[in-house]
Amino acid sequence: MEASSSGITNGKIKVFHPEGGVDLQGYQLDMQILPDGPKSDVDFSEILNAIQEMAKDVNILFDELEAVSSPCKDDDSLLHPGNLTSTSDDASRLEAGGETVPERNKSNGLYFRDGKCRIDYILVYRKSNPQTEKREVFERNIRAEGLQMEKESSLINSDIIFVKLHAPWEVLGRYAEQMNVRMPFRRKIYYLPRRYKFMSRIDKQISRFRRWLPKKPMRLDKETLPDLEENDCYTAPFSQQRIHHFIIHNKETFFNNATRSRIVHHILQRIKYEEGKNKIGLNRLLTNGSYEAAFPLHEGSYRSKNSIRTHGAENHRHLLYECWASWGVWYKYQPLDLVRRYFGEKIGLYFAWLGWYTGMLFPAAFIGLFVFLYGVTTLDHCQVSKEVCQATDIIMCPVCDKYCPFMRLSDSCVYAKVTHLFDNGATVFFAVFMAVWATVFLEFWKRRRAVIAYDWDLIDWEEEEEEIRPQFEAKYSKKERMNPISGKPEPYQAFTDKCSRLIVSASGIFFMICVVIAAVFGIVIYRVVTVSTFAAFKWALIRNNSQVATTGTAVCINFCIIMLLNVLYEKVALLLTNLEQPRTESEWENSFTLKMFLFQFVNLNSSTFYIAFFLGRFTGHPGAYLRLINRWRLEECHPSGCLIDLCMQMGIIMVLKQTWNNFMELGYPLIQNWWTRRKVRQEHGPERKIRFPQWEKDYNLQPMNAYGLFDEYLEMILQFGFTTIFVAAFPLAPLLALLNNIIEIRLDAYKFVTQWRRPLASRAKDIGIWYGILEGIGILSVITNAFVIAITSDFIPRLVYAYKYGPCAGQGEAGQKCMVGYVNASLSVFRISDFENRSEPESDGSEFSGTPLKYCRYRDYRDPPHSLVPYGYTLQFWHVLAARLAFIIVFEHLVFCIKHLISYLIPDLPKDLRDRMRREKYLIQEMMYEAELERLQKERKERKKNGKAHHNEWP
Repeated sequence: MEASSSGITNGKIKVFHPEGGVDLQGYQLDMQILPDGPKSDVDFSEILNAIQEMAKDVNILFDELEAVSSPCKDDDSLLHPGNLTSTSDDASRLEAGGETVPERNKSNGLYFRDGKCRIDYILVYRKSNPQTEKREVFERNIRAEGLQMEKESSLINSDIIFVKLHAPWEVLGRYAEQMNVRMPFRRKIYYLPRRYKFMSRIDKQISRFRRWLPKKPMRLDKETLPDLEENDCYTAPFSQQRIHHFIIHNKETFFNNATRSRIVHHILQRIKYEEGKNKIGLNRLLTNGSYEAAFPLHEGSYRSKNSIRTHGAENHRHLLYECWASWGVWYKYQPLDLVRRYFGEKIGLYFAWLGWYTGMLFPAAFIGLFVFLYGVTTLDHCQVSKEVCQATDIIMCPVCDKYCPFMRLSDSCVYAKVTHLFDNGATVFFAVFMAVWATVFLEFWKRRRAVIAYDWDLIDWEEEEEEIRPQFEAKYSKKERMNPISGKPEPYQAFTDKCSRLIVSASGIFFMICVVIAAVFGIVIYRVVTVSTFAAFKWALIRNNSQVATTGTAVCINFCIIMLLNVLYEKVALLLTNLEQPRTESEWENSFTLKMFLFQFVNLNSSTFYIAFFLGRFTGHPGAYLRLINRWRLEECHPSGCLIDLCMQMGIIMVLKQTWNNFMELGYPLIQNWWTRRKVRQEHGPERKIRFPQWEKDYNLQPMNAYGLFDEYLEMILQFGFTTIFVAAFPLAPLLALLNNIIEIRLDAYKFVTQWRRPLASRAKDIGIWYGILEGIGILSVITNAFVIAITSDFIPRLVYAYKYGPCAGQGEAGQKCMVGYVNASLSVFRISDFENRSEPESDGSEFSGTPLKYCRYRDYRDPPHSLVPYGYTLQFWHVLAARLAFIIVFEHLVFCIKHLISYLIPDLPKDLRDRMRREKYLIQEMMYEAELERLQKERKERKKNGKAHHNEWP
């Protein structure tokens, strides 16, 4: 054997060979091509003994870790494709190439000036700020905690000072143990279930067939993107005493950047800035203006000159941009583990929920599109729309006072056909399906959340005892009581004071809901007044379509009012929440969330509820119309029904709202960041190119909004309400929601990665109060869809006619042939001479037959004018009313029973996950016991070698 050099150090054997290199769990074989030159003798016996020892350990390793996944690696090692060792190898390689690691680190703006200490957190303040003394005390206490600090002024404004903070290993280890940060200590072991030969043959045949299919195009390609390999290790709360149990390749990268920032933020929240028991924490300094901003750094630029497929990702931010925020991967699954690693569990759970919601919209959108296409295909066979289109001899009464003319029923042929597209035989099935879908969505989300919580080590995580809000402390600092958890005195709010504040807050909520109702009342008056105006309009297009023009303009005005009131509601909700004086930040967040959702839900859906359940229901009849303030005649439905108005309302509001939200989410930050860059160019000249460090680039980005993920969740929850509550009237709502959400995921990802400062990585077990709101919407959707089908649509009147009054009465059939004569039976007769003076139209209807009309028709079930009780309700009206009430009761009870049955049958925790959790708990106990036993045995052997006597040893 000949080699240029060899060595055996710390259990690692270096053997040189013309082949490649292998790394095996602590034994590294570095192999390279033999150089030409002088040869040196080698102690073969020493090498052979070492190789034998290594072979024994490797055999033991393979016996213990059969069917193990890829090796665990530190986070930063994931950024270099093909590198399975720690980042220290990269350092040596760079030094050999002429560039040292500190020199490279100085240039990327992520380290201190020495290029060795990574920046974990940034504080920003202005020298002109008068709160100098508090900052000095705070920063002195920061150094006392062991954090390292470095200051640097801004390149464009010398008044702005950046404070760079770095946490050494000792500080990270101490606080990670206090915070119970879970870290990897052993690779997971998977046990494959025993398969029968028959099943194995079937699997082989299926795998052969899959070769001809596309290879999962929606999954991210891990072969071309090796950075996506994920850790698959058992984790345990970090302990300095048992540090030898954890997998530590490199102390600098053992804690990833998000965890380091979270630990530093935890420290800053507990540092005093002034003498006094309540003068603690960074949040208070941000509130009083001592510091202008505080944020962790992004990990460099999100763009690179080199392709990620050939050169790998420059950093995690670049990796997220390429495989998540880029529009080219819109059809791919989200890399949730990468999102969680970079942004934390709370933001990761939001995107997991949004992705799950979007995925569940696919079947709902498909069925809704099927219902719509079913209406399209059956349009030519619809007996009702045929009769409407052929009813040239039926003259309808005017729909408004004086200016509205008489019209043929056949003039509404187009509207009758459009109504059939949404209101057909499949509508009831779709309403039941969507009610069940909402339950299945929530139940399977609970299962999905449980899997995510297990994979992200959130099962046993409990929120820490929250700090009291500074406002609460300032208000109730004089009265204290003992905290039952910490045993320390804390401010106390009396029960009477709390009740009085809640009553005032509830009164404010009720008043704002009244404001919404007043706005809807204003829209109703607008519709009543405008329909007459449009009926007398000069343009024939508007005059002939006065009702559609009225509905369209009313919806647009209503949307503008909705957006204006949203601004007012946010300020009112903030005022009422602060008036309640919640004790902790989570209580404040839940209270504010509930108020804002209630305000915006009522604001967005109040006009829709009016159109669905009140429009045309309480108008009276010709000759005895009901009027507002005894002046304005209430608006009637179109001769083809009110459903077309509801469809227009939902379609316009949904499209405009989603378009506006997407613009505000991405367009507003883009414009603000562009304006900031423009000001910098104007101050320093366009010819001078300034290379800003990373902290200054991030400072010029937009901060995440003050309410965290509130706006993102609120937008999606309101969309969920639109998708489920009135879906029976608008089956295309799930399809529109699906298309929007596909765009929304990438918009939010692009915003988080490129336009916002990096938010602090925070933990959460679920989506919080939003889940309860989703359950409430699911219950409300059952009720509203029952009323939409029974009252708004013509499903029940047609059913009653087919079984009771049509040609097939008493035969138990309800086909299209049974609907002959339905249109005539649903219209009542009115004598024109019975019109009120203020309702009598200007035209006498002579343009239809050459002589003045004597009778006209209107939608209702009333007796003719020559009957014993003129214009009284017919027996068919009462039959239809009874059928509607019966349908509502039966529909609600049936759907609620199905929902509860599904909830009962679907367990919250998948069985395989439950078994994995039990297995992992058992293995962790065994591993910890074996590791501790091994350590004690080694200590015992060492003491025996030293000749020390021991008594009562264990084991």
